[in-house]
Amino acid sequence: MKIPAEVKNIVQKLQAAGYEAYIIGGSVRHLIVGESPNDWDLTTNARPEEIQKIFPDSFYENNFGTVGVKTDSDDPTLQVIEVTTYRIESKYTDKRHPDDVMYADRLEDDLRRRDFTMNALAMSEDGSVTDLFGGQGDIKNKVIRAVGDPNERFNEDALRMMRAVRFVAQIGFTIESGTLEAIKKNNGLIAAVSKERIRDELLLLIDSPDADSGIEILRETGLMKFVMPELLEGVGVAQNKHHIYTVWEHNIKALRYACDKGYSAEVRLASLLHDVGKPRSKRGDGHDSTFYGHEMIGANMTAQVVDRLRLPLKQAEKIIKLVRYHLFYYNVGEVTESSVRRLVANIGKENVEDLIKVREADRIGSGVPKAKPYKLRHLQFMIDKVARDPISPKMLKVKGDDIMRLLGAEAGPRVGMIINALMNEVLDDPSKNSAEYLSNRVLELNKLDEKELADLGKIGRQKMLKEEEKEVVKIKEKHYVE
Repeated sequence: MKIPAEVKNIVQKLQAAGYEAYIIGGSVRHLIVGESPNDWDLTTNARPEEIQKIFPDSFYENNFGTVGVKTDSDDPTLQVIEVTTYRIESKYTDKRHPDDVMYADRLEDDLRRRDFTMNALAMSEDGSVTDLFGGQGDIKNKVIRAVGDPNERFNEDALRMMRAVRFVAQIGFTIESGTLEAIKKNNGLIAAVSKERIRDELLLLIDSPDADSGIEILRETGLMKFVMPELLEGVGVAQNKHHIYTVWEHNIKALRYACDKGYSAEVRLASLLHDVGKPRSKRGDGHDSTFYGHEMIGANMTAQVVDRLRLPLKQAEKIIKLVRYHLFYYNVGEVTESSVRRLVANIGKENVEDLIKVREADRIGSGVPKAKPYKLRHLQFMIDKVARDPISPKMLKVKGDDIMRLLGAEAGPRVGMIINALMNEVLDDPSKNSAEYLSNRVLELNKLDEKELADLGKIGRQKMLKEEEKEVVKIKEKHYVE
């Protein structure tokens, strides 16, 4: 990957003013593996006020020596480039932020405070890399290793433990044994970190290609009991004859499917949590054990999880609903349109597709070979059918009450004939479906005798039924059902 001109320009201006400047951290890691960085970070021995003098179009809104330098780039990842002064940090009383930030004069001092070797790399504008801790080798071997003593790094900033696990899920690296043992030893420190910061790391993990691996490591390291302890209740809990995995294994495999399909974070979380209520609802042992009501228990447990994680209300409510209704019953020929309407009303029309996705994840997580059998496709057909506006007189801009008012008449067969005659015209030419045109047509149709009007009405009704049948056939073809 080439270093963009916007980045080089900032480095060169800092150097021209007599300062050192390097690309730093994750930006370098991305460049080394041939990827385009999501954002660009620079480090320099210039102080924040000196950076701002060189770059007037910049902002400094933190206490950590980071100045945001604006560029004129069309690339969103290059429109603001963060430039941070070399620094040395003191104690971390809150296990998240340094009590004091002291500026340093040497690049080496700044690199020593970094979290992992793969992020403790500095690159000059010509592409040469300063690597004091073997970060390039660790990147080549796909290893996540703490800089220096991992116990010290995690005591400084406990969220680094979550970041290590997130990197496993995100980039497919493994955690070096000493670093992994330090996470296990210091996992309790994560309790001092704000729920919002934990949530942000968890959502990044969940939205990663290998989120299931990350969740497994959260359990292995003991971090899970501080993040989603409810899930741990499923570890080792056997199910019945319909399942070949434990509750924990089943939930993890459901998440794996959601990852493979590229589903949203909400669907992934719901897939992971959909059977979280099973251990508390389990009755009996062996192949005949039951889990009646686990979806409702699971919804209540999920509500506790999303509340603890401080998820936004709309996102939280959606995940709870997906868990609550994931066990919906549907058999072709047994479930009526009214019951399907109730399901749509309960889950919300906007959540129906995601509910089907959670059900697919549930099936694959159970060990069955097919995610979407015929009856699930048929349910989607039924949902589309009942959720759409049918071809009926309801679509007309003039209703029965309007016709009776226009004619000064009461309800009767003649009003029905006029409605069907209007449908005949509107189906042929939808542009005629306006209140003004149809009102005039009502007065004209009312002049016809009974037989003429009945014949027009009959044609309209037949055409309406035929068009409705065509629409249903289209929906069936969409979902491959008969």
